[in-house]
Amino acid sequence: MLKKLPEYEKQLADIDEKLSRPETMQDMKLFKSLNQERSHLAPIIDQLRLMHSLNTQISEAHQLMKEETDQEMLEMTREELHELEKELALCEQKTKVLLIPPDPLEGKDIIMEIRAGTGGEEAALFAANLYRMYSHYADEKGWKMEILSSNETGIGGYKELVISISGKDVYGSLRWESGVHRVQRVPETESGGRIHTSAVTVAVLPEAEETDIEIRQEDLKIDVMRAGGPGGQCVNTTDSAVRLTHLPTGLVVICQDEKSQIKNRAKALRVLRSRLYDLEEEKKNRERAEARKSQVGSGDRSERIRTYNFPQNRLTDHRINLTLYKLELIMAGQLDEVVEALKIAAGEAALKDG
Repeated sequence: MLKKLPEYEKQLADIDEKLSRPETMQDMKLFKSLNQERSHLAPIIDQLRLMHSLNTQISEAHQLMKEETDQEMLEMTREELHELEKELALCEQKTKVLLIPPDPLEGKDIIMEIRAGTGGEEAALFAANLYRMYSHYADEKGWKMEILSSNETGIGGYKELVISISGKDVYGSLRWESGVHRVQRVPETESGGRIHTSAVTVAVLPEAEETDIEIRQEDLKIDVMRAGGPGGQCVNTTDSAVRLTHLPTGLVVICQDEKSQIKNRAKALRVLRSRLYDLEEEKKNRERAEARKSQVGSGDRSERIRTYNFPQNRLTDHRINLTLYKLELIMAGQLDEVVEALKIAAGEAALKDG
């Protein structure tokens, strides 16, 4: 690994030189790309420099042990050598993880779709709980969250909720939330006190920019209608709700949260663009699947990824066999421990494939 250090240092110097050019500042796409390269490369160089320093100190300690005759000094050197070797092993492991090429989607914002599955009204209430959990987590991280589309039930649940989340490392942190989230608890609607099992499906799509995917006007069928609320109530009396149908794929997106037809159409396009982009990425992932033997879960959105057991205050992530007895804190947005464990597992899986 250390042999690569001069090469990486030259690459970093080249990137810094390009970033200092005035023309780079005028090309935001190039500027963003160079900064992403730099943020991947700089930590690798830091770790390799540390590794070089540790190797030098270990060599000096070995040499000192050959020459030293004082028993007390020998014992101190032995202890120091043991600590240095432990630090070197950690440094090597960290460098291996850093050397994994970054996912091209890593810097993306996301569109998250939360849908109530089996369990009726209780599933819809849990969908609302998950939305609040992600909202608290987004607040803690300083991310921006916006509801693009929602289908509420009468008692505060959601049959479906589509939200956008933007900020630093959003996709990298939440990409593993895709799948079936199972809840076990006594529903608010249950008078007998029996524990029910319900499910909610979460889909995390990297948000596509206009340059990522082209949607031709002739491929769209656009319908406008009046927005309806829970229980059949009318949200407004103008044709502000928009339904977009993408004719080549049959994908349908409905947005009705805004009172303005133009705003609803813009939101629907954002969702449609991201769904089409996700279809393209899924196709690429299937093509790469043969070469990628290990990963965190199957990546299939029908896979049961997590169980939330409220009576036991327990969360279990089935993909990495993680069990935490702090469900109350997790539902309040303290997701870091789960997210970090999933990132580490993904890194280890990528190293196995490497």
